[in-house]
Amino acid sequence: MIENMIKIQHLPVRRVTNGPKHHFFGYFDKFPWDRKGRRLLTMEVDFVARQPVPGEKASICVIEEDGTLRKVADTDAWCWQQACMLQWLNDAESKIIYNDREGDHFVARILDVDTGETETLCRPIYCLSPDGKWAITLNFSRLDRERPGYGYPGAFDPYIGKKHPDDDGVWLIDLKKNTASLSVSVDRVTREFYRTGPKGMEHGPGWFNHMLFSPNSERIAFFHRWRVPNKNGVPWHVTHMFTANRDGSELFPLNLQDMSSHYTWVGQGNQIINFSNQWKTGWQYHLFTDQTDKVEVIAKDVFPGDGHCSYSSDCKWMLTDSYPLKDNCRRLYLYDLVNQQAYEIGSFFSDPNYPIPTRCDLHPNWSRDDSKVLIDSIHEGERQVYEIDVSSLTKA
Repeated sequence: MIENMIKIQHLPVRRVTNGPKHHFFGYFDKFPWDRKGRRLLTMEVDFVARQPVPGEKASICVIEEDGTLRKVADTDAWCWQQACMLQWLNDAESKIIYNDREGDHFVARILDVDTGETETLCRPIYCLSPDGKWAITLNFSRLDRERPGYGYPGAFDPYIGKKHPDDDGVWLIDLKKNTASLSVSVDRVTREFYRTGPKGMEHGPGWFNHMLFSPNSERIAFFHRWRVPNKNGVPWHVTHMFTANRDGSELFPLNLQDMSSHYTWVGQGNQIINFSNQWKTGWQYHLFTDQTDKVEVIAKDVFPGDGHCSYSSDCKWMLTDSYPLKDNCRRLYLYDLVNQQAYEIGSFFSDPNYPIPTRCDLHPNWSRDDSKVLIDSIHEGERQVYEIDVSSLTKA
């Protein structure tokens, strides 16, 4: 990173939630605001800096337009990094969806926050299709074992001990019919793209993570990960990134070069912005074009490393962040894609004593009109939700 490539322009920050309880929204690839931009979703918990155990529920709340926080439900299926996949339904004004636990299995709930009407789905959800018809999901128990902080404890998993099951993987849920079918199994991607050697798949079990629908709801993207030995003795994971039609056909290896990290689909097209490794260009923000070999570097060597990246709806701005730098502060960035100019729009202290699975990443989310950004942060000693007005840049 070259420091003078980033202009420092810190923007006003407004705290949206207040203590004594802690609040957070979750991941960076969802809209916390409803379709009209008036109401916000948030989670509410009594503690931080440790993992939840089964039975420790989180409250699901709506922040009304006047700032009033209203509890609408509880969930027993949540984690620090991606919460309970809480989000607004894409084809309804007042309905939300979130994951929960029933006995020894996980489910999803659809709740009308105005009427209280609730529907229970056959499986939990990972992400929704933009057209509102579909969801995809995975094994959250397996994810909890392999990547603590991302899955949920407390459910029965029949696949313990199986390195690459042929009847578990990416599941497609028909939201209207409340049915689910297996699209891509862990065994399929293991067999078709098997690796041996120091980074080989023989070292540990494989699992899926980080799934998203394409803007047209036709294709999906997801990670296949597995454990490998590390030089310091601590196991790490290797990542293969794939796309496919939502039914699992036309499986395409988007990146097999050891590691892909945070990503989102771009605009209404067939491109993905992804912080990842490419042997020719190293660790960069790469713009992949689905089902092709085309890869473009975005903001080469500008930022300090990995971040939670997404584009504005007009594809003129990239929003991202950083992990804690030497001063234990996380940076929030905007990057002008037209003029190739980066801005640091905020810096937020992050307590280094938090255990890694419970850390508080900023996870920046766009508002639907690109005028605001929402983050989770612990810089004031509590885990709370903050809003940054970015319109002075994005609407200038």
